[in-house]
Amino acid sequence: MSTETPSCCPPATPRPAVPSDEDAANERLACLAKALGHPVRVAILRRLAREEGCIVGDLVDELPLAQSTISQHLKQLKEAGLIRGEVDGPRTCYCVEPGVVALFKALVEGL
Repeated sequence: MSTETPSCCPPATPRPAVPSDEDAANERLACLAKALGHPVRVAILRRLAREEGCIVGDLVDELPLAQSTISQHLKQLKEAGLIRGEVDGPRTCYCVEPGVVALFKALVEGL
């Protein structure tokens, strides 16, 4: 993943700290794992990482799902903090939140 961000994406947020409390770390890992618990959400995250951002229409063109279904998956990824999005006129641009993906990796490595 490059450090350049498409102009339609909001700036990345700093990487959250790995919780020092094991219960909090378990809770955060479970939340992130749940958000990635569907193959379509994993595919969306991979696509966003590969392309460094895209609009919903790009995903609708690529995935064999209705726009409303893709939007629901995007909502779950965004609520977990794995992606960020910004309304840009009539479209919404989504990008990976690299700090949270790094946090997820760190939490998995801590198992």
